[in-house]
Amino acid sequence: MKYKRKPSWLKTNTLGALRSSEIRRKLRERNLHTVCESAKCPNLGECFENGTATFMILGDTCTRNCRFCAINNNIEDLVPVDSEEPIKIAELSKDLGLKHIVITTVTRDDLEDGGASQFVHVINKIRKICNEEVTVEVLISDLQGNVNALNKIIDASPDVLNHNVETIQRLYPEVRPMANFARSLNILKNANIRNKNIITKSGFMVGLGEEKKEVLSLMEQLRKANVDVITIGQYIAPSKKHYEVVEYVHPEIFKYYTTKGRSMGFKLVESGPLVRSSYHAEKARKIINFR
Repeated sequence: MKYKRKPSWLKTNTLGALRSSEIRRKLRERNLHTVCESAKCPNLGECFENGTATFMILGDTCTRNCRFCAINNNIEDLVPVDSEEPIKIAELSKDLGLKHIVITTVTRDDLEDGGASQFVHVINKIRKICNEEVTVEVLISDLQGNVNALNKIIDASPDVLNHNVETIQRLYPEVRPMANFARSLNILKNANIRNKNIITKSGFMVGLGEEKKEVLSLMEQLRKANVDVITIGQYIAPSKKHYEVVEYVHPEIFKYYTTKGRSMGFKLVESGPLVRSSYHAEKARKIINFR
């Protein structure tokens, strides 16, 4: 992979050293994972400083081979479902005083329901243990298109259901060879059909070789699927072995996408070089009561 120097606007701040240390210690004590660490998120320090973390359930090993992702995909490292994981997450969330709790997962195609049952158990434990004002966001896999598994999660009443399309449809064979764009779009459509009161959300990266018109087309498709919130961020290759960065998109282009997204009717658009799917996720709380 040819090295491409990062522009100045991709520099992250160094906030959060002390808070990060505290949260990491508490996660390790409970044998819990965050996508913040596993996916090498550039905003980890800032989010930890603000007491925000995205819990990653069902271990830290994925059954997919997406070429942009830093998460381990050696299937020999897959672990059994931890029945204590839901209560550990709920108790730590209460301990940290979180107001908006984000739960995501590695893709577990080896499980019959793709891990949907574990999402349900986590949501239920959070509702039981945490303050009733806490809101819950789930960032789910495509569940291999299993609508019954999706319905299990929807019926547990998360406040926000997020599923990332990650990139434009044309790039799926190169970037997400084990995924399917139509299947991902249907997850979002079906979620809205099942429960019109749920906030639906999706995110994708730019800088992978897409054209501006393709980005706008993707945004229009998401809006037609009644997606409420979108996140758009710059792709940063985790290593030289991953998919190569084609372009570092200028911040003005991200502002343009924000303007276009708002005009399309999205309730919230987070668009910027360092934006990731769960970055400023707590902003969704502002629109939950106005759905």
